Amino acid sequence: MADPVELTIGDLRNIGLFGALSDDVLAFLVDIITVVTPTVGETIFREGDEANAMYVVLSGEVEVTKKSRGGVDARVAVLGPSDWFGEMSIVDIQPRSATVRTLAPGRLIRVSASDLDALYRHDVRSYAIIVLNLARELSRRLRVADGILADLIANVMESYVAKRPGA
Repeated sequence: MADPVELTIGDLRNIGLFGALSDDVLAFLVDIITVVTPTVGETIFREGDEANAMYVVLSGEVEVTKKSRGGVDARVAVLGPSDWFGEMSIVDIQPRSATVRTLAPGRLIRVSASDLDALYRHDVRSYAIIVLNLARELSRRLRVADGILADLIANVMESYVAKRPGA
């Protein structure tokens, strides 16, 4: 990734992850988190990598892929400005569950576990707000995944029933 670039309070103000935080707290975050500018096609991280940071898209696009049991890379999401990824590593401290690479030039905010620890020590209320914002997004994504899974199961079952002799 290219050298870090400057971050402003305005960059953070309209991103849901940082919603409801005061300008003082946003200023604190601006001082501790970094912005990176990966090149097009650059891999931010790979499935299975050790993890200790999440990212927020300021500009550009990234794609999230997951390896199937058969070894095929399946695209599971395309993310753009104000979206974030890699947050599972902040919550459960497990290896990366997917691979993320850039599709377009852009800027990403890198928020490490130690950055969040520093926020916790600085202002526990603001830390709690960020954790709640993370939980809301994880819940939203789980609801979407549940819907996709239900549709897939229904389609497979319909196909199976339709192909049975005498059905």
